Amino acid sequence: MAWDTEGTKRKILDAAVTEFATHGPDGTTMERIATAAGVNKERVYNYFGGKPALFARVLSDELAKVAQAVPVESFATEDIGEYAGRVYDYHRERPELTRLLRWEGLAFDGEVPDEAQRREYYGHKTAAVAAGQEAGAISQALAPDHLLFLILAIAGWWSAMPQLARMVTGPESEAEHARRRASTVTAARRLAQEESH
Repeated sequence: MAWDTEGTKRKILDAAVTEFATHGPDGTTMERIATAAGVNKERVYNYFGGKPALFARVLSDELAKVAQAVPVESFATEDIGEYAGRVYDYHRERPELTRLLRWEGLAFDGEVPDEAQRREYYGHKTAAVAAGQEAGAISQALAPDHLLFLILAIAGWWSAMPQLARMVTGPESEAEHARRRASTVTAARRLAQEESH
């Protein structure tokens, strides 16, 4: 029987997402990732190198998933509020990404792995905001990069700080999630709204 290399890599990456999201890059061991994936530790090293390289790969893959799941081309034609709502939905369904980003912020003082590539990813989203501003669809009161950052923060903070969300707005429920999503959409639209004169 042939060895399913791609399937094994997928198992390792899935296990690594869970382990890194739970314990961070410093608190996770390659042994625990290997055990969770059902492979020996040497296989993890052979496929992905050391722990820093595996963490970078995991985060890169998770960012690619959100980019594919929540695409945006231009806020000249797309509703920035609905975009924020879709970002909220994604983070609610996949809280691992927010946890991975928080761990990354704690683990790295300077540039993070793949930072240049990730700047391009966020640059595309900033360009979508700028296009909306140039078309007059959204306000120019904030610079495009700041507006994008604030929209992402509004949409993602609920899953980044679930304990704070619970203390402020009450326990999670479908009704509460609907309320949080609606507030996220409204806040994003208001941030981006042109002031009437």
